[in-house]
Amino acid sequence: MIGENEDARGMITMSGSIMEVQNALVEEMYTSNSRTGYLLISYADPGENDMINIELLQLNIGWETILINQFGDNISLCSITKGSYVNATFSTMMTRSIPPQSNAYRVIAMVNALSYSITTDRILLVDSSNNFIYTGNPNDETEQMRFVITSATEIIDENGNPLNLDDLKPGKMVRIKHANFQTASIPPQTTAFVIELLST
Repeated sequence: MIGENEDARGMITMSGSIMEVQNALVEEMYTSNSRTGYLLISYADPGENDMINIELLQLNIGWETILINQFGDNISLCSITKGSYVNATFSTMMTRSIPPQSNAYRVIAMVNALSYSITTDRILLVDSSNNFIYTGNPNDETEQMRFVITSATEIIDENGNPLNLDDLKPGKMVRIKHANFQTASIPPQTTAFVIELLST
């Protein structure tokens, strides 16, 4: 509990069946695939005698959750780090757990910039049913990479024309702009932001 105006964390407001919080502090982030998981946030809740209580809320992040930064760029969940601030809209339906949980509709993270890495390699496998593509050494799983294709992933040709996942075939060369974060699994997994199909 803190005194009034001693913390920058925003308060929760409600509009119909949607709740919103501005400037919530990220206390913890968990993801197993860089796109789904949860954020544990803290926010200010007015108490008695002009005191402000700091409350915790777990925002569950699904594939349908919109994840963007303050510039409107799509981001992966792992781009949101402990200590950063987010604006979020989420369901009024909350669990009675401690802390309560709610499904997030949209999260806007206050980040310095969209950070990413670029991998240029040949496609090993396209798993369209699970929205994955694999690249790397076909004879060594430790030298492979699994990329998650989300609804926000752009698939384009060298001229910037949009393509479909079906246009990506094993043996084709691609340039993939992806999240810096990757899982510790074999092969490691990360989220693809842009997949460019190369003609060579």
